[in-house]
Amino acid sequence: MSGAARPNQFALLAQRRFAPFFAVQFLGAGNDNLFKFAFTVMATYELQLAWLPPALAGLVIGAVFILPFVLFSATAGQLADKYDKALLTRWVKSLEIAIMAAAVWGFVRADAVVLLACVFGMGLHSTLFGPVKYAYLPQHLDERELTGGNGLVEMGTFVAILLGNLAGGLLVAVPEAGARLVAAACLGVALLGRLVAQAVPRSPAPEPGLAINWNPFSETWRNLLLAHERPVVFRSLLGISWMWAFGAVFLSQFPAFAKEVLHGDEQVASLLLVLFSVGVGAGALLCETLSRRHVEIGLVPLGAAGMSVFAIDLYFAAHALPASSLMPVGAFVAQPAHWRVMADLLLLALAAGVYSVPMYALIQLRSPATHRARIIAANNILNALFMIASSLGAGALLGAGLSIPGVFLVAGVVNAVVAGTVFVLAPEYLLRCAALLHERLLRPLRVQGGEHVPAEGAALLVGAALAGADLLLPAAASARPLRLVVERRVLERPGLGWLLRRAGAIAWAPAHEDAALHAAAVERAAQALAAGELVGLFVDLAVRAPTLAAIVALQPVPVLTLQLQLQPGRPATLVVDVAAN
Repeated sequence: MSGAARPNQFALLAQRRFAPFFAVQFLGAGNDNLFKFAFTVMATYELQLAWLPPALAGLVIGAVFILPFVLFSATAGQLADKYDKALLTRWVKSLEIAIMAAAVWGFVRADAVVLLACVFGMGLHSTLFGPVKYAYLPQHLDERELTGGNGLVEMGTFVAILLGNLAGGLLVAVPEAGARLVAAACLGVALLGRLVAQAVPRSPAPEPGLAINWNPFSETWRNLLLAHERPVVFRSLLGISWMWAFGAVFLSQFPAFAKEVLHGDEQVASLLLVLFSVGVGAGALLCETLSRRHVEIGLVPLGAAGMSVFAIDLYFAAHALPASSLMPVGAFVAQPAHWRVMADLLLLALAAGVYSVPMYALIQLRSPATHRARIIAANNILNALFMIASSLGAGALLGAGLSIPGVFLVAGVVNAVVAGTVFVLAPEYLLRCAALLHERLLRPLRVQGGEHVPAEGAALLVGAALAGADLLLPAAASARPLRLVVERRVLERPGLGWLLRRAGAIAWAPAHEDAALHAAAVERAAQALAAGELVGLFVDLAVRAPTLAAIVALQPVPVLTLQLQLQPGRPATLVVDVAAN
């Protein structure tokens, strides 16, 4: 890694610019899930309502929670762009106290209608906080901190889900006093969150003069169009939304899965959520190390592959378990047949964490500051629509007679199809993934001078021709996509050549061999630079000078040199430097 050594992501937890915000979002996510899971367990094991059968309770409660994201995300995004985010945080936490006060009444009286209304209210609370949450980070963290900061937030969210669900499941199961204990805990966490919110530092509004459009439908459409103007951002929005749709299938089914398939009690349902939450948190934290503290989209295909592999294996691990009476968590863990189920859930969730964090960071990095919260609101809208669709789809499959493991199998197969289609249409993900794997597994690499590569704007990187998969190594110099200019014969090869062509690599030949192709390569490289891209020229040094001069003449930009230094028995070194005049 180039430059001075930086503290790792955990150092942020000791800094006021991050720690109070982290605590507020942690407590909010924990309270959401303490409340929702306790209510879900009550509906599954205790209430026995004809209009809310146990198999569908999780889906119904999840859908009611998500509905405000569809209705109010557009307004929430505007508010977060118009007002100081610290002030909005305090308003939202005050609203949470009012909602939890109503939930106390619902729990004490076992009133499912009141509790469903509070589920909607907590969905509204999360809707209002969502754009604040993700637009806050790029205001207080730099590019090298975004992946680590998002990893901590993602880890914190799922640890909060874990603790909230665990507390909700354990408290609601206390004989006679369970509902009252849950009510007191929900109200207490809301009060603590409001207290901590006082310490969140000022985050000035990027567009204080914004006129609020209170029509959620027209504003939602405007936000989606705004996001669509930046293809890399819009693809990330869709990718994150798909991850939440995929995850919702599992999270909503854990109580019924534990009871009807695994034959476990409430504690087993809590154990499944422990495994899932720990897995996502671990995957999120791994991203900083795996990405060299940059925003690395090459992790996304690896995460997507893991999500499918372990979801499909979960079907085979769980679909033929023998029937038995409900068992406590100790008896469940003691049976080797259940270890594979637990491993699949843990690794599936870890893959989801690796998949999601780079895309969250990419949205924050590539969105314009004045519209960032509204683009994040568009993300929340898409998340909600995808999650509702997945809940309806899972409900339809269950209603048609498919088993819960069968639903997990369908989710894994559909994820593989969706991910494969996306990566073929947007091959930069596969290119970065191939570069990451080549560097980590076959050509260990240290980067010196990486700080010379601009975080935005055009630059031309030049170096000697590289052989085979080593052409992927220059991607390690920057988190940004690199448009390669390489010899024509390289692009004609199967495999790597196909991938480079799909990623927009530019075919080149010396002018004395093919003047037309040389001129076209110069023109395309200049056009890419004019659009603000990074362009890498990696061709034979002996005939490179005319090409370099022609490109810079058409589009004057900073020129950087890349040199790959190989030493036997030691990691390769990629040296980035500013070219001499």
